[in-house]
Amino acid sequence: MRIKRGFKARRRRQKVLKLARGFRGGHSKLFRTAADTVDRALHYAFRDRKQRKRQFRRLWVARINAAARMNDLSYSRFIAGLKKADVVLDRKVLAELAISDPAGFSRIAALAAQQA
Repeated sequence: MRIKRGFKARRRRQKVLKLARGFRGGHSKLFRTAADTVDRALHYAFRDRKQRKRQFRRLWVARINAAARMNDLSYSRFIAGLKKADVVLDRKVLAELAISDPAGFSRIAALAAQQA
C-alpha cells in the first residue's frame, strides 16, 4: 500500500513557502527552489545580525574620531583620556553627542585632553 505522508509533509512545505512569501517567481511558488532560497536567506539573516553590531560600532568610531579631531585629539587619545577620567559613556552615546550636541562633546573632549 502506498503511503503519501499526509498532512505532515504538507505542513512542512507550507512552513517553507510561508517563509518564502515576497520572493520573486518560482522562489516563492516552487517548494524545492523556495527551500534553497529560504535556507540561504536564513543563513544571511543569522550572519548579518552579528555583522550589524560590528558595522554600527565602526560607524560610531568614525563619528567620534571626526568629532575628536575637530577638538585636536586623535580617537585613541580621546578614548584613553575618558578611561583615565572615569567617564563611562559608550561609543553609541558619544557618537550621538558628537552629532546632536557638539558643544557638549567639546567639553567631554576637553576633559579627556586634560587626562591624556
